[in-house]
Amino acid sequence: MIEVIPVLDLMGSLAVTGKSSERKKYKPLKSIFSTSPNPVEIALSLKRAGAQRIYIADLDAITGQGSNIHIIQRINHLIPVMLDFGIKDFKTFEFGLNIAWQVIVATETLRDIRELKKIFRVFPKSRIVVSVDTKNGQLYSKNLNMTLEEFRDVLIQLDPGEIILLDLRRVGTQQGINRELIKKFEKFDIIPGGGIKLQDIKMLSSMGIRKILAGTALHQGKISLYIG
Repeated sequence: MIEVIPVLDLMGSLAVTGKSSERKKYKPLKSIFSTSPNPVEIALSLKRAGAQRIYIADLDAITGQGSNIHIIQRINHLIPVMLDFGIKDFKTFEFGLNIAWQVIVATETLRDIRELKKIFRVFPKSRIVVSVDTKNGQLYSKNLNMTLEEFRDVLIQLDPGEIILLDLRRVGTQQGINRELIKKFEKFDIIPGGGIKLQDIKMLSSMGIRKILAGTALHQGKISLYIG
């Protein structure tokens, strides 16, 4: 059984959709789980459908244009939230624990590896999720000057509970999984995301993957919450 973790991107208090590389072109989400892009309604419908937790990216916070914190707190009372809101350091991670059950430390916004190591020293691994963000096969980060392989070596030392592997070029495209990226991190408890489609599931299962992030394909009804 593969756990399908629904993805919600929030912008301007609405659930939105689009390609990650073109965030300015995001539009209100049309989902089979709700008649409106109201994120609370969608989250409640997902819970009723059997979702165990939900991944939320606060695009306003990530891009420094506000936040959707109060909405996310409401959703977290309904269903456990894995939150990406642009963690930069220890302090912002600590703040995030007041908003969501799990807080995502994404390489896109992390300021310094030392901050990541401090987070792992202080907080339980069950509440930390590292997101390895990539573009064109390279580690994607605004601040970290290191290769994908060098970051993987850091993770080996930290021994995280879960890591997200996100191919940003594939987000919202349904182009299929990045198999080579998964192979590089096969020793970890991986949650792949970005472009996953139904045809990928058998391959992912054969690679030992037991959970995935699903956004566009799930909201369009092309992937279900239950995959045997």
